Amino acid sequence: MRIKFLYSVLLASFCVLTPSLTRAGDTLRVLFIGNSYTFVNDLPSMVGNMAVAGGDKLITASSTPGGATLEQHCNNPATLGLINQGNWDYVVLQEQSQLPSFPEGQVQFDFYPFAKKLDSLVKLKNTCAKTVFYMTWGRKNGDAANCGFFPPLCTYLGMDSMLQLRYTIAADTNHAVISPVARVWRKLRNANPGIELYDADESHPSLAGTYAAACSFYSIFFKKNPALVNFNPGLGSSDYNTIKTAAKAVVYDSLAYWYRFYPSLKAGFTYTTTGASVTFANTSKNGLKYLWLFGDGQLDSTKNPTHTYKKSGSFQVKLIVQKCADNDTFKANINIASTAIPDVADQEFLEFSPNPARQFIHIKVAGLISRFELYDGVGKRILQGNANRTHSLSLSTEKLPDGLYYLRVQTDRGVFNRSVSVLR
Repeated sequence: MRIKFLYSVLLASFCVLTPSLTRAGDTLRVLFIGNSYTFVNDLPSMVGNMAVAGGDKLITASSTPGGATLEQHCNNPATLGLINQGNWDYVVLQEQSQLPSFPEGQVQFDFYPFAKKLDSLVKLKNTCAKTVFYMTWGRKNGDAANCGFFPPLCTYLGMDSMLQLRYTIAADTNHAVISPVARVWRKLRNANPGIELYDADESHPSLAGTYAAACSFYSIFFKKNPALVNFNPGLGSSDYNTIKTAAKAVVYDSLAYWYRFYPSLKAGFTYTTTGASVTFANTSKNGLKYLWLFGDGQLDSTKNPTHTYKKSGSFQVKLIVQKCADNDTFKANINIASTAIPDVADQEFLEFSPNPARQFIHIKVAGLISRFELYDGVGKRILQGNANRTHSLSLSTEKLPDGLYYLRVQTDRGVFNRSVSVLR
């Protein structure tokens, strides 16, 4: 027998775009797809307020019709329109509150296929988006309406365990992230039963329950400790601090665990040396872009480059691998024996001063400059421009933080690279 789930009567339908926030720092765009568990107490705005208090910025949109299932979202024009807008950093999927706890056969038919379909739609329109499954909690005293059909639903612990298991399977299947709100709630229920996480219906979250969810999502999105953020939605100081501490212990202290199904970015390479020439084999995983820094002021963005050194010595080669906003770095030292090959790059740069730079750096080359690009130490391009075929140019460095940068200059004689130090 297929058992029933009860739709929330809070809203027939709701879809809202949260206004932009204004604080400087990391800026993330998040789409919440769910129902009244997300809508009650305005979870997206609460996470946004935490972001502001932490010096960051969160732009959110929500599609949260009351009692909606993921199957219904798959056919909801408002939901599909928001997904198709693209440019989301995270898309949160929250199923109807009971459905994932039902018998396995029903979950296989009613939950997993639509979680997969929405995840596929998200990835189709948002190359860099991470899907996050909102692991919701068991009802305060179990699901009495369905207890007779499936005994695990008769208690909070049984229902909660089913929900945690099924959301974990969904995340694993779709290589997604988990926001373990149910784990935070269980920790609070066990250690601090005086904190009321439920609304009067013993299903929806109270203000304290939503705040526990907000702390979990804040930590998942920004990878920061929620206990250090000073935003109180209106709780007593004791409950407020206890919830933050629980979320830190469950979520922030185990971020790698909740991201364990998401394909991790890993930089790596091997190499073979023939005289002064080194051939690199890129062994990185899940990268989309690559930047090689060869330790002699030269760089390359191909996947498997070959580099010839003009001088002997020991060089630290750095590979920076990027996937959307994520990056990882791998380093290795390479020894080059004596070589008489002239340094073409040094011959090309007739003037390159001052280095270290303070307010500016002046460049003069033998060829005619057509374009220049400046990269920071993690391979992010921070400055670029066309030079209109001139022999010289001056670049302002007064707004750059101290550190090592890499300049790439394209001329009619070739492309040349030099490292630039900014030091005040």
